[in-house]
Amino acid sequence: MGISDRKEREKQEMKRLIIDASMRMFLEEGYEKTSIRNIADKIEYSPGTIYLYYKDKDELLHEVQKEAFDRLHQNLLEKAPSKSPWKRLEQITTAYLEFGHAQPDLYDLMFIIRAPMNKAEESGWKNGKACFSYLLDCVQECIDKKLLRFSDPGIAALSIWSMCHGLVSLNVRCRMKVMEQDEAAVIKMIALAVQEYLRFIKA
Repeated sequence: MGISDRKEREKQEMKRLIIDASMRMFLEEGYEKTSIRNIADKIEYSPGTIYLYYKDKDELLHEVQKEAFDRLHQNLLEKAPSKSPWKRLEQITTAYLEFGHAQPDLYDLMFIIRAPMNKAEESGWKNGKACFSYLLDCVQECIDKKLLRFSDPGIAALSIWSMCHGLVSLNVRCRMKVMEQDEAAVIKMIALAVQEYLRFIKA
């Protein structure tokens, strides 16, 4: 291995260390306490070392957000594998809801907190592309087989995503308390609402 290869490997290893520490801190202590200085303390390096790789907290959290979307994408691949496009669509929505309920802090970072998107404005946002493409491809298959009332796959995918996202977001941000139900009942209610919506848009 040459010097340049070794330096690149060391660079990637350091970035991995920083991202892993950032992810743990974000999940355990929340957005406000996740700072460059606190992350540096966790990995026992100076803040200056982290600034060699990330210019600020927003850029770092953008990378952590990417990790979160990679997890969601893997989750969709594992839990929504059906060869039937309609069945796969049902599996996608179920997997998405389950991920949001199980990972509320990550969901917040992915879809609600503004900070990571400051970086996205500079370079374009690619973090959610694989997940949306998985939904979009499935929706296109459903339309091709005349299983959906929609004719435009983009509008259909956006509609389905918005339905799921809206319900998960309400729950993540504790707005479903208006229903005066316990958490288990709320999660069941959300699943039933999405199932009802899918029945409504089915051709």
